[in-house]
Amino acid sequence: MLFHSTRGNDSDRKFADIVMQGLASDGGLFMPDAWPQIDIEKFKKSDSFIDVAKQIVPLFTASSYSKEETLQILENTWHDFEDKQFAAIKKVDSKLLILELFHGPTAAFKDFGLQLAAAFFNDILEKEDKTAIVLGATSGDTGSAAIDACKKYARIKSFILLPNGNMSEVQRRQMTTVVQPNVFTLRVNGTFDDCQDIVKSAFRDRNFMHDGQYLLAVNSINWVRIIGQICYYFYSYAQLKDEHSKLNFSVPTGNFGNVFACYSALKMGLPLEKIIVAVNENDILYRFFKDNQYARKMVEETISPSMDISIASNFERLIYDFYCERDSKVCNGLFSDFPSSSISLNKDVWQKSKSLFMSARVNDAETLKTMTEVFNDFQYILDPHTAVAFKAAQKLQGSVDGPIIVLATAHPAKFPKTLETVGLTASNIPKSLSNVMDKQEFSFSCEADQTAIINYIKEKNL
Repeated sequence: MLFHSTRGNDSDRKFADIVMQGLASDGGLFMPDAWPQIDIEKFKKSDSFIDVAKQIVPLFTASSYSKEETLQILENTWHDFEDKQFAAIKKVDSKLLILELFHGPTAAFKDFGLQLAAAFFNDILEKEDKTAIVLGATSGDTGSAAIDACKKYARIKSFILLPNGNMSEVQRRQMTTVVQPNVFTLRVNGTFDDCQDIVKSAFRDRNFMHDGQYLLAVNSINWVRIIGQICYYFYSYAQLKDEHSKLNFSVPTGNFGNVFACYSALKMGLPLEKIIVAVNENDILYRFFKDNQYARKMVEETISPSMDISIASNFERLIYDFYCERDSKVCNGLFSDFPSSSISLNKDVWQKSKSLFMSARVNDAETLKTMTEVFNDFQYILDPHTAVAFKAAQKLQGSVDGPIIVLATAHPAKFPKTLETVGLTASNIPKSLSNVMDKQEFSFSCEADQTAIINYIKEKNL
């Protein structure tokens, strides 16, 4: 299995290459040369998430690792999950199920992909006797999951940029209270997009790095994160076994990585009927699926901050694979002037969406109402991101055959002020969140100024 860019000018790359490179050299995103196929019947016999991962991950790593080497890494990859199932399914009613992805050490779904990424980062660095910088921007949960996944590896220094503003205090403190010599949190006076633009520019310039040092991408453009997320879609099927012939998923999303992992599982053989793309008022994806207009607009702050993103980075992968049918020239043409110019597809090509995708936009008022109603009806507390997906599922369930699995992407205890707004208090608070409010914060505060941020990284990258 080799990999290539969606834009056609970076190809024949091994797994270890794309893990450490992240973004393709031509600005595109890496994709596998072909979709590996699985025997879905084998997953009915899988008893654990690790069993499922051992069937999925080696399919993508064979160009750099033997199967035995990959399996050995997987034995110790996922750690500090408070639920032994890792991703349990809760049945709310006959039509709506909830896949709980928040039992990892940072209480968010991103632990799955980032712990897998960190394990391979470190293994490659050890083999090559090198060091690396993790540089990323976060709108909520990516930063804390990246810090937690990488902090035990001395060869990796993490620099995480978080915008001052629309992020819960718990989310922020998960990053600013980590005391490790290889962890650096930067609080930036700007938006997530400001932080992301600085990170993208830094990946181009790289003038703060030592010779031979790697610069690692930890957001969902890194294919290894997608692999980790593919695993829990198959694990869902393994848990339900023969209860349902085909599955539907409602996925709350900003960067589209979680949705693309679901699509990837379908391409690999998961029996799947529909994917509901659930968004908040930052609705670039909803506007595409509704009106064939993929156009950037200003970010609006919402109570589901991890979804407050103006451009869905992973959407290029879907455009390339699903709509362009892997024609990199067409894909490159579409994205050559984006986001300065919007993207609209040929109408007949865009119509393909209806065969697989549905989308719903959920505003803050609907989100709060959904949180209240779900608690009153089912005694279940949703975080605001999961509430967006739950409401989207309710809006569209009349057009879907069979049950819908709603992805619960974060523990509600991460958003105490939002819960307080609707008169709720989280129970069964994870250990990782229960004491974070009592810890001292450490961070570097700065303007959204690339020069100042790069100078800080140079100073700490000794």
